[in-house]
Amino acid sequence: MTALSARTLGGHAAPGRWMLDAVSTTSGRRLLGRDDELRSLFGHLDEVGTRGCAIGLLGEPGVGKSALQAEAVQHARSLGFTVLTARGSQSETHLPFASLHQVLRPLLHRADRLPAMQRDALLACFAMGESVEVNPFFTFLAVLELLVDLAARTPVLVCLDDLHWMDQPSIDALAFVARRITGERVVVLCTSRPAPLPFADAHTVEWTQLRGIDEASAAALLDARAPRLTPAMRDRVLAQARGNPLALVEFATALESGRYTWTELDDDLPMTTRLERAFAARAEHLDPAVRAILTVAAVDDGDDVGDVLAAAQILHGAPLDRAAAQPAFEHGLLTVVGERYHIAHPLVGSALRQAMPPATRQRAHEALARVLAAHPDRAVWHRASSVSGRDERIAAELEQAAGNAQRRGAIASAAAWLERAAALSPDPRSQAARLLSAAELGYQLGRFGQVEQIKAQVTGMTLRPRDRSRLAWLEGVFHDGSTGEPAEVRHLVDMARQATEGQDVELAMQLLVGAARRVWWRDPGAPLRHEIVLAARQVDVPGDDPRLLAIYALSESHEQGPLVIERLARWPADAGGRPDLAGLLGIAAFCTGDFRRAVAFLSTPVQELRAQGRMSLLAEALAIRAWAEIYLGTFDAARSADEAMRLADETGQSLWAATARIAVALIDGVGTGWDTRHDLLSEAQHVALRTPNAASSLLAGVQLARGIAELGANRHEQAYSELRRVFQPADPAFQRMQQVWALGYLADAAVHTGRHAEARSTLAAMERIAGTSPATGSIIALEYSRAVLADAASAEELFRTAMDGASSGLPWHRARAELAYGSWLRRQRRAVESRESLRAARAAFEAVGARTWAQRADQELRATGERGWRPTSSPRERLSPQETQIAELAAQGLSNREIGQRLFLSHRTVSTHLYRIFPKLGIVSRNQLADALQSRDGA
Repeated sequence: MTALSARTLGGHAAPGRWMLDAVSTTSGRRLLGRDDELRSLFGHLDEVGTRGCAIGLLGEPGVGKSALQAEAVQHARSLGFTVLTARGSQSETHLPFASLHQVLRPLLHRADRLPAMQRDALLACFAMGESVEVNPFFTFLAVLELLVDLAARTPVLVCLDDLHWMDQPSIDALAFVARRITGERVVVLCTSRPAPLPFADAHTVEWTQLRGIDEASAAALLDARAPRLTPAMRDRVLAQARGNPLALVEFATALESGRYTWTELDDDLPMTTRLERAFAARAEHLDPAVRAILTVAAVDDGDDVGDVLAAAQILHGAPLDRAAAQPAFEHGLLTVVGERYHIAHPLVGSALRQAMPPATRQRAHEALARVLAAHPDRAVWHRASSVSGRDERIAAELEQAAGNAQRRGAIASAAAWLERAAALSPDPRSQAARLLSAAELGYQLGRFGQVEQIKAQVTGMTLRPRDRSRLAWLEGVFHDGSTGEPAEVRHLVDMARQATEGQDVELAMQLLVGAARRVWWRDPGAPLRHEIVLAARQVDVPGDDPRLLAIYALSESHEQGPLVIERLARWPADAGGRPDLAGLLGIAAFCTGDFRRAVAFLSTPVQELRAQGRMSLLAEALAIRAWAEIYLGTFDAARSADEAMRLADETGQSLWAATARIAVALIDGVGTGWDTRHDLLSEAQHVALRTPNAASSLLAGVQLARGIAELGANRHEQAYSELRRVFQPADPAFQRMQQVWALGYLADAAVHTGRHAEARSTLAAMERIAGTSPATGSIIALEYSRAVLADAASAEELFRTAMDGASSGLPWHRARAELAYGSWLRRQRRAVESRESLRAARAAFEAVGARTWAQRADQELRATGERGWRPTSSPRERLSPQETQIAELAAQGLSNREIGQRLFLSHRTVSTHLYRIFPKLGIVSRNQLADALQSRDGA
């Protein structure tokens, strides 16, 4: 083992550059104590030809994250990778898309090759295009397309150092990319401090926790870098550093220089504080001109050397040129490449900021604000940091800057700017209004913690009447009302009445829709539900207003159902070209059981939300539509639940993700069955139960999915036990409307377990509840249940009604009625007659992909003496839900780029999927897709 060779600047090791110290061995260069981590990183890079990935290194400052990343960069370049880098900075966290710009700077000349919508969104986020409102997801998709296009030529390594200091819009964009590179020649490598994790979804990146290096490696590094330490000092440094490589080097250097004392190595101080003190010692003895440059650099949110020198000149009061900054480079405090500079290590910036007096920091911000006059948003941020008191003019400018950020798709940054504006607002009412605006943006982003924090801050403040209502609306909004206590719901209704009295129709309806959503998820009792309806009638809106219909349907599904359905008929399926209204009409139709109209109404917002890239709302619309399709028995169409689940996970909507999970599990149960409790159901149940006042709608869905799966497997006792919970008011899974829709399955289980009397009692109760409802869901359930629970004298006529009534145009429900009728005929010793219905049921189940139920029908046929059925298979069954979506869109003639934009994937990912789809379907070209998808013969 040879001595270590340090790369230094001016005789001082550059902070964070200890990672280039290597030991010469027979195997070449390596990092001390990091063999395992290096092998893992190199392995990922070596495998990028077969799979992309996103990996991350977590650890305290100085533990070696950047060291490993630098070695990975070197290895990647030796393999022919293109390397793109960005480094987070604490002073840039407010600057939207700053880190993303670092990553893409070398690729921006390729932006003209992107589809127009993506190109415009990308350039607008960097303020390089027209100042129009853009959707961030088109920006994210543009980033993905640029990277995968580059990866078609060379593999790509994206290095994100100090991810925890990057601005939130950049983090969101890079998370979007990281979740979609599995099939690309792209590796994303992040470094971050351990808590909190920068990405909301812990599964976005495969994280590795770094600890200090082992004792032998620590001793070798220290002896090579500080050979003149006395034994006592050496032992003290080793003990204090705890294997942290940066601490080993910095403590030793500081002690040898005489600028650091034993006191400053106090065991009680956090490692970060001790390292900051070591770095601060480097700057203490530099001359005033250099300290002025360092002061400005520590608070600057850019990387332009000229800006720093110009602002430092104002601060110093005398001319400064680049040569004046040389000591900062030589002492390893700043690094520079061309006209771009960086603080050498984040702890250097932190140390400099900690050391400077408040007045000095304010003067530095003021100087930067003057220099950055051509960049108004950056300038106003520095002006805001240059004042010690409240200032309405600056607060208004910050609010305007927040609007600019929002139009560029940087919603997270806009929220931060509004919070800063609130802090500077002299008027408490304006302060509260700006905080609430920030909270509303936080809600759009799914930032539960941020919204809760702002709500706590605003509670008790002086509020304008409208802002009191805005605060009330934010209560429980993240759970879509599932946490609504009766008192909370009543408060919303009272606020809505005040808004009505003040002629604020929009706010009144918003509050009442929020209240109605709450009572759908958890029933607070008939009086309060009716109170919502009465308050809605007092608002001056037309009787067929979609908001009004949604409030009626959510609050009193049974009582208002006939009225709602009659008024829904007045609306065209596209709601006059208004996707927002179509969405409300879809909710109203769904909650009353008018599932055909629900699917029709919700298809319009699904299309529009796709086109607009509004993933959060798209996830909700897809989930509700999928359930409407499930209740209709169109399970193939309902496979969009898989997309809803993925989008809801990505946008942090746990309740909608759980809703979609239940749908996916139910479809699996119908199609292939499952013997044990489905993992997706367990996850959904966990979400429901951890929600205060458990979300009964979710739990009812869980029980329905389990009950249907048990029925398909002929486990009728278990099925009855699962389904019965939906009908028991004291059970958390009880849900007023869903019990009616589940009735037919409960009746099915009851017949096979000898519970006819109990089920007939339940049927009578449901008939009273449903009344004369014209809703498809209620009619199907009631007609089927009356038939299977009827006595021998009336059963045959009721079965005919069930088969030819509301179920007639719905193959799944007609097949269930045929199966039940055929089974009844066999039990009546009319075996030959039963075969026709049982064959029809078996064929229909097979056609809709309900394999387990087709097998049930075949078992009944075998009991009549008929044999010889061989199940057929559809090529579609070999495809995943996402592959099915892609195949269907390609069969319609859409290009890979058009498909990618609809599904938020890169066009190359679409191409890869099609490459895998073709052999599964036994075809070789796109023009064969339509026929292959329609075929049910897998031969």
